[in-house]
Amino acid sequence: MTTLLVIAKEPRPGRVKTRLTPPFTPREAATLAEAALVDTLRTVAATPARRRVLVLDGAPGPWLPPGFDVVQQCAGGLDERLAAAFAGCDGPALLIGMDTPQVTPALLTVDFADCDAYVGPAEDGGFWALGLARPDPELLRGVPMSTPTTGAVQRERLVMAGLRVRDLPPLRDVDTARDAEAVAASAPHSRFAAELGRLRVTAGR
Repeated sequence: MTTLLVIAKEPRPGRVKTRLTPPFTPREAATLAEAALVDTLRTVAATPARRRVLVLDGAPGPWLPPGFDVVQQCAGGLDERLAAAFAGCDGPALLIGMDTPQVTPALLTVDFADCDAYVGPAEDGGFWALGLARPDPELLRGVPMSTPTTGAVQRERLVMAGLRVRDLPPLRDVDTARDAEAVAASAPHSRFAAELGRLRVTAGR
C-alpha cells in the first residue's frame, strides 16, 4: 500500500496563509488554515494507506488525529523539504499539502500498478499532489517552486526521467480570499466552509 504524506505548517497567526490578510486578520487566516489542515488530515485518515505521515513545520496541536507519524520538515527551500519527505519513504508514496480541504479519499486512493508517478495539478500552476512509486529525492531537487510553471516543470522532470506519469484531476489551492470562497463552495460540508461562513457572519462580510 501507499504511504500518504501531508506537508504542512503549524497554523499559527502570522505564519500561515498570509495572502489571506487582508481581508482576514492573521488570527482569522490561521483559523482557516487550521480548518483546511483538519479537513485534509481527516481525509487522509479515511484513505487506505500503509503509513500516514505529517511532515510539519512547527509543533503538533489538538488538531492532529491519531494514526499519524510526525516528522519535522528539514531546512531549505520547498523543493528540498519535499525531497526530504520522500527520502523518508521506503515504498510508494503520495504527498499532498494542506491547501486543498476539498480533497477526497477517492482522489488519494492511487494505484501504481501501471504507472510510476502521479501529478495533481493545481489551478495556479503548481501541484497539489505528487506520487512516486519509487521515491527519489533527486526528482524534486532544483524544481522551481511557487511559480506559474511549477507543476509543468515537475511533470516534465518525471517524464524526462523515463517515468510513466498519470495525472490526477486539477484542484484549487487556498491562497487568496477568492480561492477560499471557491474552495468552500466546492466542499460545503467541510470544516473549512463552516469556519469561513462563521467568519463572514462575525465580520459582517
